[in-house]
Amino acid sequence: MTIRVHPLSADIELARAIAHHSRPLPERISGALTWGADEHTLTALAVGWWVWCRAKPPSQRLASDHVLLTTLASVLLPHILKRHFDQVRPDRRTVRGHLHGVPLSGRALDAFPSGHAVHIGALASAAAVLPPAKRNLAWGLGAVLVSTRVFLLAHWASDVRAGLAIGAALERIIRLLTGFGRRGSA
Repeated sequence: MTIRVHPLSADIELARAIAHHSRPLPERISGALTWGADEHTLTALAVGWWVWCRAKPPSQRLASDHVLLTTLASVLLPHILKRHFDQVRPDRRTVRGHLHGVPLSGRALDAFPSGHAVHIGALASAAAVLPPAKRNLAWGLGAVLVSTRVFLLAHWASDVRAGLAIGAALERIIRLLTGFGRRGSA
């Protein structure tokens, strides 16, 4: 059974404003930045860090185990959810945006939830154990990366918010399995 999801009126207003003000250069920049939250990029980074940490102290190995498992789960979950939810992407509802550089992204009915936001929500949740400066850097970078999904009209803003929440909840559930974040373990 597929559930049809509809954008909120605020989503539609924001998408219209973005389409009206879009320009080719900012769209190309957003298109390049969005790769930083792509499942392939994040999986490659998580695997690389996991391999690198095999010779590190136990706390770093635990952290890399957790991040790799979280990354893999956050890559898989949006694919499962998108099979059960249909929502038209905002880029399919604009002509003006395409005239100003907005590209087509993904499958037309795969707006909900934003997979990029699920990935970033999960990793941002894991970053909560970092010292404040590193945590804030990770959260700021994550905010920039997920905002590209809205600027590219690949997702409605509510899809991104939902994806962040889903990712954060997923990471917290995985913590129960890995023990990551417990005092003395990270």
